[in-house]
Amino acid sequence: MTTYNMALSKIIIGTRASKLALWQAEHVKALIENKFSIPVSIKKISTKGDRILDRSLVEIGGKGLFLKEIEDELLAGTVDIAVHSMKDVPHEMPQGLSLVAMLERADSRDALLSDKFSSLAALPEGAVVGTTSLRRSVQLKALRPDLVFKDLRGNVDTRLKKLQKGDFDAIILAAAGLKRLGLDKHITEYLDTVPAIGQGAIGIECSEKNTELVSMIKQLNHEETFKTVSLERLYASQVNASCQTPVGCHVCVAQDPKQFQLKLFHASPDGSQAIQKEMTGTWEEGNTLIQMLVFKTKD
Repeated sequence: MTTYNMALSKIIIGTRASKLALWQAEHVKALIENKFSIPVSIKKISTKGDRILDRSLVEIGGKGLFLKEIEDELLAGTVDIAVHSMKDVPHEMPQGLSLVAMLERADSRDALLSDKFSSLAALPEGAVVGTTSLRRSVQLKALRPDLVFKDLRGNVDTRLKKLQKGDFDAIILAAAGLKRLGLDKHITEYLDTVPAIGQGAIGIECSEKNTELVSMIKQLNHEETFKTVSLERLYASQVNASCQTPVGCHVCVAQDPKQFQLKLFHASPDGSQAIQKEMTGTWEEGNTLIQMLVFKTKD
């Protein structure tokens, strides 16, 4: 156990109030308390994205709506750190705030859940599939244009209940969240879709002016996850990706650890002009290769 001399007598984590968000915050709380012997409390913060559930994310402004109120409290100093699912974090950060650490990435795959059918291929023509993600629906429409995709909002429990009520024949969720909540028994099939940028990773955000806290939280960083997710986020920033853009990008360490492997999916909002690319490169040339990839995807 490491004792860390800080002016703060405790640390306050700001988080959304969903079960998954609280699991993530509790996980970070335990890491900090065990490593630094500093007491940590959790503050639940309601975001616009949590409150408005009768409209799609595209209609109400995108995934950044799950962060704004939390980031406002970070800037105001009423919370010290924020814990996020990295797939929900826009590529553009508010001035004065930084992502200073990411925890080791969990399963990055998308998962199909169905009480009636054994796989995506087994879904009958016209089956109704629930997802909030344009990225997921566009990729799956290319495989199964006969399926009907409908918006599915709410936390994981709410989405599972809608499936069990029969509102949907299948739903698509992130495997990592299901596993963290002990709900992976509901997974019918892991999908071969290109996942969301940052999917499966947990990020910790701090105010840059709190330099001592930033230095401490950096000690929780998992370097491999930070490197891979940062490359994914670089692509997102270069193409100005949002929830209105069907973009998936996944980077992992190649068999040669000096290299990375990248898989990309990018399409227009209606699913036309879809491209899928894969590349391998060294970490040193990663930024340059991303720039080249952006140029090619814009052709």
